[in-house]
Amino acid sequence: MKKLLTAIIVIFAIIFAILIIGPFFIIDEGQQAVIVQMGRLTNVFTDAGLYLKIPFIDDVVKYPKRIMSWDGEAKSMPTREKQYIWVDVTARWRISDPKKFYESISTIDAAYQKLAEIIDSEVRTVVAENYLRESVRNSDIILENANTPDSLGLGDSLEAAQISDLIPESAANYEKIQKGRRKMAEEILDRSRRMVPEYGIELIDVVTRQIRYTDELTQSVYARMIKERNQIAQAFRSDGEGKKAEWLGKMDNERRSIESAAYEQSETIRGVADATASRIYAEAYSKDPDFYTFWRGTESYRTTLPQFDKTLSTDMDYFRYLYSPRGR
Repeated sequence: MKKLLTAIIVIFAIIFAILIIGPFFIIDEGQQAVIVQMGRLTNVFTDAGLYLKIPFIDDVVKYPKRIMSWDGEAKSMPTREKQYIWVDVTARWRISDPKKFYESISTIDAAYQKLAEIIDSEVRTVVAENYLRESVRNSDIILENANTPDSLGLGDSLEAAQISDLIPESAANYEKIQKGRRKMAEEILDRSRRMVPEYGIELIDVVTRQIRYTDELTQSVYARMIKERNQIAQAFRSDGEGKKAEWLGKMDNERRSIESAAYEQSETIRGVADATASRIYAEAYSKDPDFYTFWRGTESYRTTLPQFDKTLSTDMDYFRYLYSPRGR
């Protein structure tokens, strides 16, 4: 009886130990799991719920079922024309096949490392196969607005033809693109997708988060921007000088026209005045010729004598009213 009681206690202890260790395990929403038995994968669970395992033998390895984000580091890469740029990309991914994932990678950290290897390699390849303009632009809309008054900040002051003449290099600085940044990202995604299925990974998208120039290229871009701004400023100056010359010409023509009309009017008035004066003089002269001659002589003295520094002789008919009592 004592032995039976001992056996029952041992059995209950074993059952209690098994229950404590737990023959059950739970998979939450957003999780999936694989069962590993002595290093060998035996089962896969992708739905949430309560499941049974063999204690001490089965190991449960859980993985996220949700979409996860991979953030790369900005790296310097050469373009097709050997211009170096910093490229920073990000991607979204998820574990599509837990069995392949466990057999090939096993851990999430290893998955991030593998994604970094694959995506960084494809990004470098795609960037190196395309020109710089493909990486930094999405469309050719800049060409449609090139050399227009609005794009250059000139308003309506210059005609398009004039702007083309003043800034001939503006449109040449913007070559047409063949792909653009968005299509390059799609190409990176397609290339990377071909590499990840063997690891049980589904790559959802790859997005270019940032593209920036290196310090050397930045200085070159700034220099070109300064040159273009100087060309636009020169266009302003040229347009202003042209308008100035135009208005100065109009003003000079108007001044000449006004002066000509005024001169004509003044000459007409002067002629009428001279005619009137001559008529008055003639009438006065006809009434008393001697007085008229005397008056004209004294008026002449009033005008000319103050300008004489000295007089060498007064024995002239001009001074007859000064030195002759009878004015003769």
